[in-house]
Amino acid sequence: MSVDYSLTIATDATAVQVAARGLPHQTEWMPGTGTALSVNLYETLGIDLSILSDRHGYVDAITDEGRFEWEPDPLVTVIFDLDGQIGHEQAAANMINIVRRLLDTGTEDMALVINGDLLLLARFGGKLVKHNRERWWRHYPGAEQVIFG
Repeated sequence: MSVDYSLTIATDATAVQVAARGLPHQTEWMPGTGTALSVNLYETLGIDLSILSDRHGYVDAITDEGRFEWEPDPLVTVIFDLDGQIGHEQAAANMINIVRRLLDTGTEDMALVINGDLLLLARFGGKLVKHNRERWWRHYPGAEQVIFG
């Protein structure tokens, strides 16, 4: 069963610019429309990755404290599909490494959501907060080591 994660970034950057930040050594992307890129990294990282730039976004997810709603405009969404040959824990750690690079190379507000309903991570106004620690983070110690706190 595939598990999908989406990282929404409040930015007017292009999909290509975000791709260069998150995967600086990835040179081959499947052709897109200019606002969309994708690459299959199942064999090396255990993920399939799509990056989409858009306007008028909407994020709705569950946190430990209740519902989270956010409407970024403009935005780039990075979609991770974890369903490859690599074990799910390693694939999750690889995904979190990409998220970490995106956090480290910009100051934008961001939100990471699993399967469209659980908020895992959010940064607003420079403050990074993990959510759903018991439901997700404690099950992925490799991811926990990449993003502390």
